[in-house]
Amino acid sequence: MGRAKPSAIMLVAEKARQLKAQGRDIISFSIGVPNFLPGAHVYEAARIALERDSGQYGSNRGTDALLDAFLKHIESAGLTGYTRAHCATGIGAKHVLYNLCEALLDEGDGFAFATPYWTTYVDIGEIVGARIQLLPCPPEQEYKLVPDQLEAALASKPKVFLFNNPANPTGMVYTRDEISALADVVARHPDIWVVTDDIYHRMVFDGVGYHHFLHARPELRDRVIFVDSLSKTYGMPGWRVGFMAGPEVVARAVTTLNSNHITNVPEVATAAAIAALAGPQDVPAGKVVEFQARRDQVMAALEAIPGLVCPVPRGAFYAFPDVSVAFGRTHTPTGLRIESDIDLCNALLEAKGVACVPGSAFGEPRALRISYTCPEAQLAPGLQRFREFFAELA
Repeated sequence: MGRAKPSAIMLVAEKARQLKAQGRDIISFSIGVPNFLPGAHVYEAARIALERDSGQYGSNRGTDALLDAFLKHIESAGLTGYTRAHCATGIGAKHVLYNLCEALLDEGDGFAFATPYWTTYVDIGEIVGARIQLLPCPPEQEYKLVPDQLEAALASKPKVFLFNNPANPTGMVYTRDEISALADVVARHPDIWVVTDDIYHRMVFDGVGYHHFLHARPELRDRVIFVDSLSKTYGMPGWRVGFMAGPEVVARAVTTLNSNHITNVPEVATAAAIAALAGPQDVPAGKVVEFQARRDQVMAALEAIPGLVCPVPRGAFYAFPDVSVAFGRTHTPTGLRIESDIDLCNALLEAKGVACVPGSAFGEPRALRISYTCPEAQLAPGLQRFREFFAELA
């Protein structure tokens, strides 16, 4: 447990909550919560499950009905040929990722992924004792891996390559050609497991589309594991239901781990998950349109700040601007000196009541993350405060 540490994102969110409790007017761009609720059919399914509660233990892998709903869900994303034996569930995608790392990584094994990264990747890697291999993807390359970079990384033979698309914290989405080029690299390194964290794959903008290594290279399916979740697509982060699809041996290992800690996804959450996956998709589809419009609003505000650079995010609900233009400057009304991303986020919270997560939490200290899922009435005022803050730097 000496290797474990709390989530940097949750620490920022907690500080914002404390200030709000003290009466401060706080607008939070910090935590990646979708801030919408699922359709009424999800709640109805949960109510019926309560009325019919068996009070019994459930399946370590997940109920047949839940696995079948997940299989149809991924078939619509072009991931076909899987059966229940290729799948397993968990208490959210975070739990599934943790199980996968326990199953695939021994102490000292290489664990490679791109920077910027979701903070939990490093945390899990450190807990299981992996040798973390970071692949820096700066804003100059739009925060994306390129084939030569991946080739060099895989030549060192990490045990697991973890790939996130669309990406948190950047909102970047890989095109069909970019995925195909990276898949060609992966194909040349047959001894490496590939985990794709694609929990935002239903949240893609601008007609870019969602693309996966298996679309380009179906022969990789014996060592590729796809991870998904209800949290972002369906506005159900608190329900804690995650999934994986991959080789049978991996799904069996995750199921065995479940049998030794969670036992099963709870019955009511299972019923709600089935309804979300198999029921009407109008709520998540409508939210993609809404989030694209919000993305446009955020980019317009950021582009109006001289010297600030932000590659255009085409998925999820994040923007990740390079804010290094502020370093070495002073916020004149407060006298606060900005020397780092952490200084900037602290000063922004103190001076303007706007909470963002420092980019260093994600391995990129020149940036900060904006999650634009706050209540609609707060988005424009929050962006205005953000612009005012930069205008007040001297």
